[in-house]
Amino acid sequence: MSDEALQHAQEKMAQAGVGQTAIDVFGHYYRELEAGATGLIREDDIRPMTQPAMLESIEIDDETAREALSKTVVIKLNGGLGTSMGMAKAKSLLPVRDGKSFLDLIVEQVLAARAQYGVRLPLLLMNSFNTQADTLEALRAHPELPVEGLPLDFLQSREPKLRTDDLTAVEWPENPHLEWCPPGHGDLYPSLLGSGVLDALIEAGFRYATVSNSDNLGAGPDARLAGWFASSGAPYAAEVCLRTPMDRKGGHLAVRVSDGQLILRETAQTAPEEMDYFTDEHRHPYFHTNNLWFDLEKLAEVLRERHGVLRLPLIRNVKTVDPKNPDSPEVFQIESAMGAAVEVFEGAQAICVPRSRFLPVKTTNELLLLRSDAYDVAGDGRLELVPDATPSVSLDPTYYKKIGDFDERFPHGAPSLRRARSLSVEGDWTFGAGVIVDGEATLDDAGEPRTVADGTTL
Repeated sequence: MSDEALQHAQEKMAQAGVGQTAIDVFGHYYRELEAGATGLIREDDIRPMTQPAMLESIEIDDETAREALSKTVVIKLNGGLGTSMGMAKAKSLLPVRDGKSFLDLIVEQVLAARAQYGVRLPLLLMNSFNTQADTLEALRAHPELPVEGLPLDFLQSREPKLRTDDLTAVEWPENPHLEWCPPGHGDLYPSLLGSGVLDALIEAGFRYATVSNSDNLGAGPDARLAGWFASSGAPYAAEVCLRTPMDRKGGHLAVRVSDGQLILRETAQTAPEEMDYFTDEHRHPYFHTNNLWFDLEKLAEVLRERHGVLRLPLIRNVKTVDPKNPDSPEVFQIESAMGAAVEVFEGAQAICVPRSRFLPVKTTNELLLLRSDAYDVAGDGRLELVPDATPSVSLDPTYYKKIGDFDERFPHGAPSLRRARSLSVEGDWTFGAGVIVDGEATLDDAGEPRTVADGTTL
């Protein structure tokens, strides 16, 4: 049955226009899943990574930095719709400051770096079938962005969800769209190859790529980092930050005991009984930011040696085909993480960067911070934290989780958080104009909708 089921799933992908490289990668993971692979990484098989290079202590001269940046392409992962925040389009199109979206600010960062260093610096988006049209339409507002001979984007793949009972591609006639899932951002590498973009970049004289999520405005172009990476000679490097109690759920790098190779371990790859080790920020002191660098030529070499299949560790997620219907069939979603490529490249390195390079927006808590005066937006599109420490924000998910509900309750924009240490909101509160948070502030659930009056200091 398994051979027939795999063949049917791959035929389904081909009929949907999925490229052969992605189909081959899916076949590799299908066989792993069939063999009972779980993707778990045991604590006894790793030891903590404790001594990454430190960016703050590295000296790179200006010409080395400029030369490295002149051979660099900026890649942003832009496949997410922001569905957890109630969005139906690319999250990068969400307004952040002064009517500018994540995408607008990313473009400003790239254009500013081009002007400062006199380099081409292409911006390349990995879109999904769901985000491509809206994103490319938004980029029409930036006609100066394209680099001659290079596209602005390439498409990530998609794959069938598989029934957990027999590993067949699930069928869901009520909504056939739900029969598909993205293959995780580990799809970056085969999609670069299969789209022809990897070869186009190399032929155009580019050597290095810096990759990050489009909702992380901290990970802008950085010539010093580019200079360090080029000078290191490493084929691959991951940016890490020092963990705090707030980072316990994030993936971390570790050293594999068997061969001393750096590897990435994510939450889904940790056995439930070993989560205490995973979340211990003292045992594993650095977390993976999902900002990474790689050598385009070395990536192309490894991909061709492996026929497009990097064989990244499997991440097996168990879901229902309709996430909103717990009674719908249980399925496996096969994924891989792009950061797991750290184990593919001998000589891969890690570098500890300032926290300012990690500003992801996963919830409206982070969005409120970015929209507030706790951050200034510099002329080059970079966000600069004004207070000494980032204020903590906790908004009641019942009333603030979805972007529409969130915007309704902040009709005059975000309150001032420049003097805040924390803001906790329980219940249904609408904020008036000119509200200031000073120190620690808590709004308790009043049992009914309430308003914070204009000009209030909390």
